[in-house]
Amino acid sequence: MQSASPAVQSTSPYFDEARSAEVVNARMSADANPRLSQVMSVLVRHLHAAIKEIEPTHEEWFTAIRFLTETGQMCTDWRQEYILLSDILGVSMLVDAINHRRPSGATPNTILGPFYVANAPEYSNGTNICLDGKGEPMVVEGRVTDIEGNPIPNAKLEVWQTNDDGFYDVQQKGIQPDSNLRGVFTSDAEGRYWFKSVKPRHYPIPSDGPVGKLLGAMGRHPNRAAHLHFIVTAPGFDPIITHIFTPDCPYLPEDAVFGVKRELIAEFNQIDDPHAAKRVGFSSPFWSVSWDFTLATSGKPLR
Repeated sequence: MQSASPAVQSTSPYFDEARSAEVVNARMSADANPRLSQVMSVLVRHLHAAIKEIEPTHEEWFTAIRFLTETGQMCTDWRQEYILLSDILGVSMLVDAINHRRPSGATPNTILGPFYVANAPEYSNGTNICLDGKGEPMVVEGRVTDIEGNPIPNAKLEVWQTNDDGFYDVQQKGIQPDSNLRGVFTSDAEGRYWFKSVKPRHYPIPSDGPVGKLLGAMGRHPNRAAHLHFIVTAPGFDPIITHIFTPDCPYLPEDAVFGVKRELIAEFNQIDDPHAAKRVGFSSPFWSVSWDFTLATSGKPLR
């Protein structure tokens, strides 16, 4: 049988292995949203390239489909297993990095995480957000400034963290007090803020679902490095979604979701001074953390 000419092959609408992505992308309507066309064309091209490199068996491909099905079935109102999958593959951090390229000196972003809760209680500076009394006491204080070092008054700082057992309050309804280790603070006229809490500890991401099984199959652990979450906002400035990490956590170089950036590792100093403890309403000893947030003006060009 005579084969078709190269010209016919290049324009054929029928599937063949060599031109698989081209054939699929050629079906895209000219009336489709341009951005959707761009995204789907790139995804199809790379997906087909990956399949050709991997050459999966039928059983392997159906295993992948079952994994995705189980991932969707695991999702609830407060647990998003697909976000977890994005996190452990480093995609969440990559998307965040692309969307938050900032001028030199601005505090870097990291991932939001699945346990942020809007409308946390608003507190005056100095309030203790630890409501269950567990953990090693800690004071966090610092300033919110622009990249020139000028104070930003009335900046909003939202903070949340796990308790000393390694769980967020929403993971232990009825066990932890509502809004335990969550709060919203406002910087003063000098851009200063401070609050009391407990030293954060490392904890595992939820590992009882398909994503946890995938981690185990890859020989990876599910642990996140110890951290506090922050969202810092002020009118006219780009918002910051970020963490503060403890310097002594063994999981800093292997955080399960790749959330650690060197610039976000803070100093945690243990203060064993009864007079200093009394000034902040603690017994001695306690941990002291000084951390400044630097916000970039909205739309400020990168350096």
